[in-house]
Amino acid sequence: MAAVNGILLLDKPRGFSSNQALQKARRLLRADKGGHTGSLDPLATGMLPLCFGEATKVAGHLLGSRKAYEAEVRLGVTTTTADAEGEVTGRGDVPDLDDAAVAALLVPLLGRIMQRPPAYSALKRDGVPLYRLARRGVEVVTEERPVEVMELTLLGRSAETLQIRVVCGTGTYIRSLAVSIGEGAGCGAHLSALRRLWVEPFAGAAMLSLEQLQERCDSPAGAAAECLLPIGAALATMPRVDLTAAESVRVRHGNPVERHDLEWTGICSLHDDAGTLAALGDRLWTGVVRVRRVFGT
Repeated sequence: MAAVNGILLLDKPRGFSSNQALQKARRLLRADKGGHTGSLDPLATGMLPLCFGEATKVAGHLLGSRKAYEAEVRLGVTTTTADAEGEVTGRGDVPDLDDAAVAALLVPLLGRIMQRPPAYSALKRDGVPLYRLARRGVEVVTEERPVEVMELTLLGRSAETLQIRVVCGTGTYIRSLAVSIGEGAGCGAHLSALRRLWVEPFAGAAMLSLEQLQERCDSPAGAAAECLLPIGAALATMPRVDLTAAESVRVRHGNPVERHDLEWTGICSLHDDAGTLAALGDRLWTGVVRVRRVFGT
């Protein structure tokens, strides 16, 4: 395997788990190390940032990013998994809903809310994913937890379906939003389709399908590398610290530097005296910039 470093914005196809998509892309790129930045259900399509080589060091940072989705909610039918992949568990009569009635269903789900994750989820109990326990017939009861929904708007509707747009923070389950909408309507519901539009900071960025990636990898040498964004693209929205030559040496060895000239605190990208991304860091209130992860040259 080659030393492949960078970020691929994959347009994940329906029917693939996030790990299946990752392994397929990794084989095509001949990368020796890779990771994804938070699972997309097999039902879902859309943006799945994949990190390869040195870029895996920023995968955890992207896990906490805002995300945007377009979703279809099927009213009147509940399922075991809260999506179209599960078995039907109930049916209810769908009430007549106009736009105002739908808006009233969405309002309580906006902002900082408490949400119960689905029993069929990748969350773990004693190291075992909950979906595995649920498939074995083990009763799974999840606890509510705080999540943030910044945007929840109606895009379209039919007699039995709603098309919605969601912008949310980390840990939000769109399936759980669908369940809550169905409960509010009094008829039950499940998530029937889902597409992730973007993951911050890649809003508006172009994605590649597995087929397009295959074509690039089958083309002349160098074309595959053009599929990847540089590691710095994941850090573009955070504060940047430019280092002197002496500071660059310290940071490359994982040592902190003092920067009392800066007036902010928090996570930042550190660039050496040549302008190259050197590390991910934290500026503390004491003025010290602590190194979190060092990137290879």
